[in-house]
Amino acid sequence: MPVKIRLQRHGKKGKPFYWIVAADARSKRDGRYLEKLGTYNPNTNPATVDLDVDGSVKWLQNGAQPTDTAKNILSTKGVLLKKHLLGGVAKGALTEEQAEEKFQAWVQEKQGSVDAEKSKLDKAEAEAKEKILAAEREVNAKREAEAAAAEAEANAEVAAAESAEAETTEAASTEEE
Repeated sequence: MPVKIRLQRHGKKGKPFYWIVAADARSKRDGRYLEKLGTYNPNTNPATVDLDVDGSVKWLQNGAQPTDTAKNILSTKGVLLKKHLLGGVAKGALTEEQAEEKFQAWVQEKQGSVDAEKSKLDKAEAEAKEKILAAEREVNAKREAEAAAAEAEANAEVAAAESAEAETTEAASTEEE
């Protein structure tokens, strides 16, 4: 029975969510599977992958063939590296402790690069928000200046009207005398 490690689509239209499964190659894309190995959510930035590394390695060692996308996901999570290291252990080139140490060092390095990317994205998002806020402050300052100018103009007109009215009443009172 040929086994494939592939993605099984879930989620709704426009918002895909995938299960990473080991399935018979003859079964439908979203049909029966032998074992669920993890999940993949491409909607987040960076994409979220939750994967059972040991289960995936077991299936790969038993001859399961990953699809192209599944192979990329397995590679980014270190499953293919772990399979390679375990092959070295089987041949006697490494001890299990050395293989596990190399794998953990790689995982730490990978996690550091992912964290750096996340902080870079967060920083860019914060800068974009600050830029938008600065533009809004500028627009609000212009509006306040225009409102103050309009209010000053209205006060000047009212004062001019009052002074003109005062002059006309003064002129009328001098004519009456």
